[in-house]
Amino acid sequence: MPQPDTAIGSARWWVHEAPRREWWRHGVATGEVAPSGETAPVVADDSAAAFVGVLAFTFVLLMSPQSTITALAPLRLAFVSVMGSLAALLLYRLGHGRSLGTMTRETWIAAALAAWAVVTLPWSAWPTGALSFLLQIYFKSLVIFWLLLNTLVTRTRIRRIAWALTAMSVPLAIAGVRHFLIGDFLGDEGRRAGRIAGFDAPLTSNPNDLALMLNLLLPLAVALLLMTRRPMVRLALAGAIALDVAGVFATYSRGGFVTLAAILLVYLWKFRGRPERRWAWGLVGGLLALVLVGLPLLLPVSYLDRLNTITDIKADTTGSAEARWSDAWAALRVISRHPIVGAGPGQNILALNDERGARWKEIHNVYLEYAVDLGLPGLALFVTLWALSLGATALVQRESRGRPGSSDLFYLAEGVQVSLIAFAVAGMVHPVAYHFHFYYMAGLALAIREVWRAEQGAAGAGLRAAA
Repeated sequence: MPQPDTAIGSARWWVHEAPRREWWRHGVATGEVAPSGETAPVVADDSAAAFVGVLAFTFVLLMSPQSTITALAPLRLAFVSVMGSLAALLLYRLGHGRSLGTMTRETWIAAALAAWAVVTLPWSAWPTGALSFLLQIYFKSLVIFWLLLNTLVTRTRIRRIAWALTAMSVPLAIAGVRHFLIGDFLGDEGRRAGRIAGFDAPLTSNPNDLALMLNLLLPLAVALLLMTRRPMVRLALAGAIALDVAGVFATYSRGGFVTLAAILLVYLWKFRGRPERRWAWGLVGGLLALVLVGLPLLLPVSYLDRLNTITDIKADTTGSAEARWSDAWAALRVISRHPIVGAGPGQNILALNDERGARWKEIHNVYLEYAVDLGLPGLALFVTLWALSLGATALVQRESRGRPGSSDLFYLAEGVQVSLIAFAVAGMVHPVAYHFHFYYMAGLALAIREVWRAEQGAAGAGLRAAA
């Protein structure tokens, strides 16, 4: 047995040479090599099959292979991958005498939000429809949220999911740019407004949704770029980032542009006192050159005219900006009359129909969606969940900043934090309150924090054992 000269050396031996597991918590199994080359303690691997299921679901969610290969549609790939992952995780933990799942403050709040949604069902505008909405959409998002927290239990898995999401953003961006270049627009009205068709997948089927997804994935590519040292890999990541940005512009999405600008501003603030600030200012210069010089030359319809409708809604010839503003006021009137229970999960369409006439349009605002559907209690629970998820990433950044072997978790936490901020901005113009966008990023945020805590707990236990 080695005899370390110091307490720290003894702790490192304990962590890397003599792991100890306990049934009620993650044990330390091995050491991982961070991008910096230093070794850090990690929690024990959980079921590999469960993690593969999460990766498979992510691929089906974003790439939708069944849309291209129609023979795959009856197989219900998304359902099979999620249920397979869930079954593998539970069987593994039962077989190894482990707790069935990690429950954090955030997961309890998510459970409370789901419970409140169920409580409101009897008072819903359409109880049967509200229940169907919960089963078909919202509960699926919560299952993925829980699975991410319970399967991403090592740094390696978190890095792999970040690489997978970044790689999948590339075909999404290419599809957007290609649709624009070949003139694949959403009908004649779309052609006049410069609105391209989206990617052939449920979450990116229209240009606004495509821009939202690209914006949420973009910070993960930035995180990988910052933590990677190999020149060719960095060049590939820079290309992916450029494609994502070009894809957002190609959608002509006003919300996409505002969200992209918010991402840029957040990074400018974060990099202001760090060596990475040269990257930020280079990106600013490149984007300004693209907007002021490249876009007027490349885009057949003035992009700046489209952006002008953000502040001058009457300039929007399609009428969508004015309609959404009118719907927002109608939603506020509904909330003022039903501030506690609301219209029921997913029933804001019916509530708005009763308020301002039958348009059969959902409210394009995450916060108003929750408030109309689940009342102010539902909105408060969601905002709390978002804030705590953001706080989880802030904790990891604060504690890992400048610590040897921790740069990868620092940058990944930062990237997920920027994605959560991007969702908060985009949520003001998107009807995605119950969908996977937020819950996927929140699951990543909590997984990063729990891995960090487990590592610090293992290192602390090693120091205590050596004392």
